Amino acid sequence: MSASENSVTSVQASTRLLARFAWLTLGYNIAVILWGAYVRATGSGAGCGNRWPLCNGVVLPRTQQAQTVIEFTHRLTSGLAVVMVSVLLVWCWRRTSKGSWARYSSVAAILLLFNEALLGAFLVLFEHVGQDRSPARVFFLCMHFGNTLLLLAALALTAQWLEKGNRRFSPGKNRAEIVAVVSGLLATMCIGITGSLAALGDTLFPATSLRASLIQDFSSGNVLLRLRFLHPVAAALGAMFVVWLIQKSLRNRGRSSSQVVMLAGVLIGQIGLGILNIMLLAPVWLQIVHLLVAELFWVLVVLASANLLFSAVDSPSEVRLASNFSAQSPGEPGYAPLEPMLINEHSREQ
Repeated sequence: MSASENSVTSVQASTRLLARFAWLTLGYNIAVILWGAYVRATGSGAGCGNRWPLCNGVVLPRTQQAQTVIEFTHRLTSGLAVVMVSVLLVWCWRRTSKGSWARYSSVAAILLLFNEALLGAFLVLFEHVGQDRSPARVFFLCMHFGNTLLLLAALALTAQWLEKGNRRFSPGKNRAEIVAVVSGLLATMCIGITGSLAALGDTLFPATSLRASLIQDFSSGNVLLRLRFLHPVAAALGAMFVVWLIQKSLRNRGRSSSQVVMLAGVLIGQIGLGILNIMLLAPVWLQIVHLLVAELFWVLVVLASANLLFSAVDSPSEVRLASNFSAQSPGEPGYAPLEPMLINEHSREQ
């Protein structure tokens, strides 16, 4: 094997490894979010008091109280998430070339993660945890979960763009399609945000029966219960967008059909879990499963939307090199395989 072929193999292996780490980082952040939901569902948000980042005023709490252990574990895992996303950012900028979209999405991911930590700190410092039922908690919760969804979107796009190689992408020119996708993504975000409100309402106002739950929604004066009905409404609107997105994606050849099929399956499963969650009065384990599928659903919607709106294009250096290559034939002076030439050009761009 020649030196140029070794260089190609090394670069490709490094890019694949980076893409796998990006997917791993996404998966780990999903796990951290699920544990955060467990913190909320068990009322453990006040387990470290109103101190942040310290837990009850110390770095390492020695208490064995369950709520403190649960909350402190969430803080530790969140700290590791910051480390992983930071590594992803540095790795992306060292491995990809100038103009790579993965660079910008990784920057967005680290900024959103720091904002996530800031919003989480506000919830603790302002004591909007535990059994707090104030409208301020509703506001911060909406901000927090909305930021969570944007963080997952940034990480998912980084992983997908890295997996496709160091490519550049061109946005679509169909304005109606762009407006539809942006509106649909906002509607899908509303599903998640209203779902977080519904889950908090289930935690703070547990019902003994389905009938009692419905009575609560229409007779209670608390804002959480008055807003709980918005979740199924948002879910219905978001589902219509996703059905359109699936149909549109399947019509376009060259799109990731496996992701589209997965999206259809997750949509059906999520509807079933939502119905089951209502019938069983939202037990904690089912809330966690419902949230897990909701996060997978959101990631697949974002990736399918990106596949629909953006198409990969050759960079100017690739076009120039391909033109030079097409003008030569094997055996002519100066002839070289195209792929090593691209790797060398890629190295110079960095």
